[in-house]
Amino acid sequence: MPSETSSSLRVFDETINYEVRRSDDATQPRIDVDIHGVTVVLPTGRDIDPQKLVEDNAQWVLEKWRDYEAHREQAPSRSFEPGETFPYRGRDLPVEVRAVDRSYVAPDAFVLASDNVDEAGIQVTLETLYRREARSVFETRIDHYADEMDVNPGKLELRNQRTRWASCSPQRTLSFNWRLIMAPDDVIDYVVIHELAHLCEQNHTRQFWNIVGRYDPNYEEHVDWLTENSSKLIFTEDDL
Repeated sequence: MPSETSSSLRVFDETINYEVRRSDDATQPRIDVDIHGVTVVLPTGRDIDPQKLVEDNAQWVLEKWRDYEAHREQAPSRSFEPGETFPYRGRDLPVEVRAVDRSYVAPDAFVLASDNVDEAGIQVTLETLYRREARSVFETRIDHYADEMDVNPGKLELRNQRTRWASCSPQRTLSFNWRLIMAPDDVIDYVVIHELAHLCEQNHTRQFWNIVGRYDPNYEEHVDWLTENSSKLIFTEDDL
């Protein structure tokens, strides 16, 4: 199981708080910076000083951290009530509550079953629908690109990752943040291709990016989209 601790670093006139997480899945140390904050991920059992890692990359961390601080200020404030809109595959859809047997995504709305809403509330019912749709879409896209790329991924897991949209473990398990289903389809495809490429090349080498570019020639645009729009892929204030 991963273990976490917290620390901070003074960079110029800024204090950057960061978490240190040790993971059995990590093979190399890395620093993740996104709208949720800064996380240093270290392979379990490796004697690596997280403070030195952050200090050695302080300028990069500070720039990324400032970028995401600006994104946090742009985070939408949403309420869980009929008529509120939430993103789905790049489109904003309103929430509707109807007397239907099962919640579903219509072309123009999230249709939530009134019985489920009465029992669990709109937030839980909507998240359940998001997760169900995410698993279906991710499975379809993984199967499609795994065949094209001639790779053999393991099982699919949906997670609440705070610092990454997806990951690929040494056991070939692909883990995706379910909130990625809010992004446009071409961005979803990029993340799928990215993780499948790790089955061929573990680290972010030139060869790795060549593989990604072979199946997504516009991957740089999709990386930029995630960087610039991550604040739009927020479900609740707890995501901040």
